Amino acid sequence: MIVAITAGGRVEGELASLIGAPVKALAPFGAGALIDPAIVAARANGAHRIVVIGGDAVAAHCGGAVDEVVPESPDGRENIRKAIATCEGEALLLMTSDMPFVSAATLGAFLERAPAADVALPLASAAAYEGTYPGAPPHVTRLGNERIANGSVVYFGPGVAPRVLDSAQKLFAARKSLVRMALLLGPALLARFVCGRLEIAHVEARARTLLGIDARAVRDSAAELCFDVDTVADYRYALAHRDRAR
Repeated sequence: MIVAITAGGRVEGELASLIGAPVKALAPFGAGALIDPAIVAARANGAHRIVVIGGDAVAAHCGGAVDEVVPESPDGRENIRKAIATCEGEALLLMTSDMPFVSAATLGAFLERAPAADVALPLASAAAYEGTYPGAPPHVTRLGNERIANGSVVYFGPGVAPRVLDSAQKLFAARKSLVRMALLLGPALLARFVCGRLEIAHVEARARTLLGIDARAVRDSAAELCFDVDTVADYRYALAHRDRAR
């Protein structure tokens, strides 16, 4: 399995001042940076090649911890294309670089179940997410009768990602919102959403019809795969939660 970690995200304003850097992946966290837990978890789960898409500062930080740093592009979708291009027909795991609590165990549990599908996205139940991160900034979505939190990793089976490159770029960019994924998959799903009848199964079925792939939500995945840092509130919460867990 090849793991590609996107680390080109820039921040500004209060968040940039708080972390002391314009690159979110390099935000201080513990003894290292925000990107480090993803690298450690990927290597512990047997990734024989870890590729990071980032700039010079990211390359300098990662050093020998990864196998390659691919120069970033200002365009986020182009960075996803670069990440997908690294897989060379093998299974590919796309990860973001802003998951402070991802671990070898939580990622491994997802990967044990993911290969049953062409494309797999982890989902945690709202109860698990809110129980793990009480008082955290909102990250839970309601679809149909379910309340879930979306993960920030996507698994592609061998050869799948290049075959559906354009859709893969769009789906990864929309990974934080199943509603955005539904919109990408057509007006019928949009109508279901407006009427409050959109369910995860509808998204899965439409992906099979439209893209010819078996796309699945891996329910009851760990909440640690779903917490990411996008805002000042997220980052402050992550620091406080880490300190409480010590």
